Amino acid sequence: MKRATFLKIAALSVASLSALLPMASQAQDAYPSKTIRFVVPYPPGGPTDLMARLLQGELQTRLGVSVIVDNKAGAGGNLGSAEVANKSPADGYTLLLAASGPMAVNSTLFRSMPFNPLTELAPVIQISSFPLVFEVNPKLGVKTVAELVALAKAKKTDLSFASAGNGTPQHLAGELFNTQMGISMAHIPYKGAGPALNDLLGGQVNVMFDVLGSSLQYIQAGKLNALAVSSAKRSPSLPNVPTMAEAGVTGYEFVGWHGIAVRAGTPAPIIDKLNSTLNAIFNEPAFHKKWEALGTPVVGGTAAAFGDLIKKESVRLGKIVKDAGVTLD
Repeated sequence: MKRATFLKIAALSVASLSALLPMASQAQDAYPSKTIRFVVPYPPGGPTDLMARLLQGELQTRLGVSVIVDNKAGAGGNLGSAEVANKSPADGYTLLLAASGPMAVNSTLFRSMPFNPLTELAPVIQISSFPLVFEVNPKLGVKTVAELVALAKAKKTDLSFASAGNGTPQHLAGELFNTQMGISMAHIPYKGAGPALNDLLGGQVNVMFDVLGSSLQYIQAGKLNALAVSSAKRSPSLPNVPTMAEAGVTGYEFVGWHGIAVRAGTPAPIIDKLNSTLNAIFNEPAFHKKWEALGTPVVGGTAAAFGDLIKKESVRLGKIVKDAGVTLD
């Protein structure tokens, strides 16, 4: 190639790149200019829904547009998640409250998936990392983990544990407990944590691993007995409740998580703007107390860090599903 021709091509390439940079900046500056839909793949009233509604007002204030929470429950979170992955434009105007179930569990749990969370959704930010509380209805007459295990092994009572649905943290925490303790409490999946908690309070089911923020008021009122928390450290909200390890379940640790995702292909400047906006929300001291009342510390961070978490958890949580032998059509 002649030197003159090469220089001409190089100049054109630089010019093309220079033209794209202002366009990327304009995409970020112009966004958002209309209503944003915030899809929650679970019913109203549960912890996932509460997170979205707490963020809803903050996002509206900072972004200057309306944010509408849209509950699309079904198929263990797959229905709403697939709608964002498959049907929404890749323009940042449809957000997904990305839960660990559809993002990292369901690919192993379900024989067929309507979307691929690793390739069809783009991570924006991690927003939670919460322990679960292992709790029972007081009528069961159990106050420690050891007493529950003894009751389960004696098989004098048919024990069942409730969850927010197949593949949810509540489900996997119970399956992991069954596996480690060599017992077989029956799993009762519900369409969301709210209905599951209601039946636990009513005595229709005996046991539940639940998000601490949802159950704390009932534990404090004596309507539920907290046996242990699933994290490595005790919860400041329940300082007298032991960890699972302290209660004699060696090596047991289970922490659930949530994040925000958008459809893959969404322009990077838009993802960056969403990430910086959410980090700014989480950096507000006044917001900390509201968020921590849900049972999770403030997380935040980069989109890349959330993407790495999804990949790692797909392996870890997938193993729990396989070890428990749980599959769904």
